[in-house]
Amino acid sequence: MEIFNRKTKHLQKDRAARNVEESRKTDYIKDEVAMRLCERLLDIKRTFPQVLDLGANSCNIARALTMPDPDPDAPNGSSPPLSTRIGQLTCIDTSGALLYRDADEPFNDQISLKRQIVPDLESLPFPENSFDAVLSSLSIHWINDLPSLLAQVNSILKPDCPFIAAMFGGDTLFELRTSLQLADLERRGGVSPHVSPLADVRDVGGLLNKAGFKMLTVDVEDIVVEYPDTFALMGDLQAMGENNAILHRELGPMSRDVLLANEAIYRELHKEEGSRGVPATFRLIYMIGWKEGEGQAKPLERGSGQLNLKDLLGGGSIGN
Repeated sequence: MEIFNRKTKHLQKDRAARNVEESRKTDYIKDEVAMRLCERLLDIKRTFPQVLDLGANSCNIARALTMPDPDPDAPNGSSPPLSTRIGQLTCIDTSGALLYRDADEPFNDQISLKRQIVPDLESLPFPENSFDAVLSSLSIHWINDLPSLLAQVNSILKPDCPFIAAMFGGDTLFELRTSLQLADLERRGGVSPHVSPLADVRDVGGLLNKAGFKMLTVDVEDIVVEYPDTFALMGDLQAMGENNAILHRELGPMSRDVLLANEAIYRELHKEEGSRGVPATFRLIYMIGWKEGEGQAKPLERGSGQLNLKDLLGGGSIGN
């Protein structure tokens, strides 16, 4: 079932990237999440000859990988960047304008980087067992058939190699979603979907498991950003290329009446006391799944434990 218009999303990203200065200025969420995602590689003590960045946007992950990692035990307070453990990073996206936006930036010289424009992120053009890791930051929430994509990711990974991803989930922009619904009802007597639907964290583990991944980790984190007003928030979303791309969305700009009502309702419902601006919540779902491989750690079968919890508690029970 198709939810998002892929052509629309491609055009939105291209249009956003063409205003280079504004696009870079509004990359704060993507840059921050890429950094947090790359931190999850620190605990995997191995090298990665071939890595794929799936839906690379402006190569935010590549930039993050070239930054020194904080390390209190190191003589200078940091350890070598993760890029020193990566042979080649292949960055793919449908938007060439966004993918090549920062091709002349200094970080390109600090990592072996290959950019590749693909017609469709839902059909990966790689053979089985191609990559030692697949990373993805803030792209797969626009995928229509997520189960199919995850199965493809599992296929192109080498055995016992990780898929590490971050996506917007569930309650992202719940403030904007509710205020726009109420503004629509108040001014037009009906509701149109202005904010794209997102996956629930409760579904992610099941999707990874169904795709064949093992040793799953799924966690959630909220980033709350304060904006001067709702007009600044929606302007930034457009500059990020994160505006609405629902297949049957209402075309054309929202009416002035609805926008003004939305601003008033948003402030009434969500503005924090003592703050001049308005908060917007971005809910991040982070996931790690491993392709099955020989020698991989596996959970013990149920009932195979050799110790009884009651014995450990001295014959008592929890809470006593």
